[in-house]
Amino acid sequence: MTLRSIVRDLRESFGNLSRRNFEAKISSVPSLSGHHRGKSLESASDLQDSLVTNLQGNWASLPPELLRDVMKRLEEDDSNWPSRKDVVACASVCTTWREMCKDIVRNPEFCGKLTFPVSLKQPGSRDGLIQCFIKRDKSKLTYRLYLSLTSAVLDDNGKFLLSAKRSRRTTYTDYAISMDPKNISRSSSGYIGKLRSNFLGTKFIIYDTQPPYNASKLCPQERTSRRFSSRKVSPKVPAATGSYPIAQVNYELNVLGTRGPRRMQCTMNSIPTSAVDPDGVVPGQPKELLPRLFEESFRTTASSRYSTDFSSCRFSEFGGGPLREEGGDENAGDKESPLVLKNKSPRWHEQLQCWCLNFRGRVTVASVKNFQLIAAPQPTSAAAQPQPAGSSLSASSSSSHHDTVLLQFGKVSKDTFTMDYRYPLSAFQAFAICLTSFDTKLACE
Repeated sequence: MTLRSIVRDLRESFGNLSRRNFEAKISSVPSLSGHHRGKSLESASDLQDSLVTNLQGNWASLPPELLRDVMKRLEEDDSNWPSRKDVVACASVCTTWREMCKDIVRNPEFCGKLTFPVSLKQPGSRDGLIQCFIKRDKSKLTYRLYLSLTSAVLDDNGKFLLSAKRSRRTTYTDYAISMDPKNISRSSSGYIGKLRSNFLGTKFIIYDTQPPYNASKLCPQERTSRRFSSRKVSPKVPAATGSYPIAQVNYELNVLGTRGPRRMQCTMNSIPTSAVDPDGVVPGQPKELLPRLFEESFRTTASSRYSTDFSSCRFSEFGGGPLREEGGDENAGDKESPLVLKNKSPRWHEQLQCWCLNFRGRVTVASVKNFQLIAAPQPTSAAAQPQPAGSSLSASSSSSHHDTVLLQFGKVSKDTFTMDYRYPLSAFQAFAICLTSFDTKLACE
């Protein structure tokens, strides 16, 4: 019996378990049918939990050495989707298998693979770009992110990752980002963040439901506190949930209306500048996605006389500048300052009479939306002082790391765009940054 057939049987056995045919399945389990025969059941849910525990116990009793060997072989063989869904199925068998999968399946930073949903908020690969593409639906104002299964730019086959829906307001525009391809709203269980722009479409703020490592500095308590007009608040509401402004994207104004590429700058407040160094790390990487307790607690309330305002901090509260602390010690906090990304300057091609960037075959259609992001060089206060002889090599190495393309986005057809990202950006952050290029910019064109 092969490993794939075992996983298939497990998936079918757990999928067919339902309340309708629950009593019929009880008779096939000797340990439960004899014990409960002729007795009234307290609740169907309690007995269902007992059956699931009994079914999981058979697989959880495998020797750890055998289980580890099976998981290692499966991890090495199933390196790409859709065959990689067997790894996810094994992690859903029981607690023992889930813990074993967490030990063997590494983060995208080291393996370059997106396996579990939490991988969408973990940094990408250090060794190269993770290739994805975005499908746009103008009629429904939706955008869907897929993981590329092949290197072909026009291949529509991909693994679904994220979706976004645009909502135009009077003074701003919102993009709700969700892991659900159909229900793209803040009330869905797959909601993980949003993007908000100002009226001109020149400034954007990326909000995340996961608190970053410096959440207390990014979103002060007086600004992120929910505003309730009701006199009663459900005690089930956790105080830690909310929207955290993890990044800000600014587009330079084009007052004179000259033709040319857009100029953008991204301030990643949840990523320190030292993350782009060879040994740099992104602190506070999530181990799992937070449950949607906040919306669930209010979705169950039937009373409608209490009005609530779930909107997060307005854009005007942050002003137009970058989200940096004022009055801080710049010399002492250079490495802890937010990472700033800027678009790579294109060169003018005389023969083609257009601005060009080297996308290495990943972009085929010229568009003002195309861009490449690199780390902006940090100003040093000791630039005017004489440097040692051996510091020239380290300076050139540092500049090469800052010239590495961390995110590139470009058009390949009418409604298809490629999106490639790498460490220290995550799929969620890269997708939100690319959404800013779709928005209408009245003062930048």
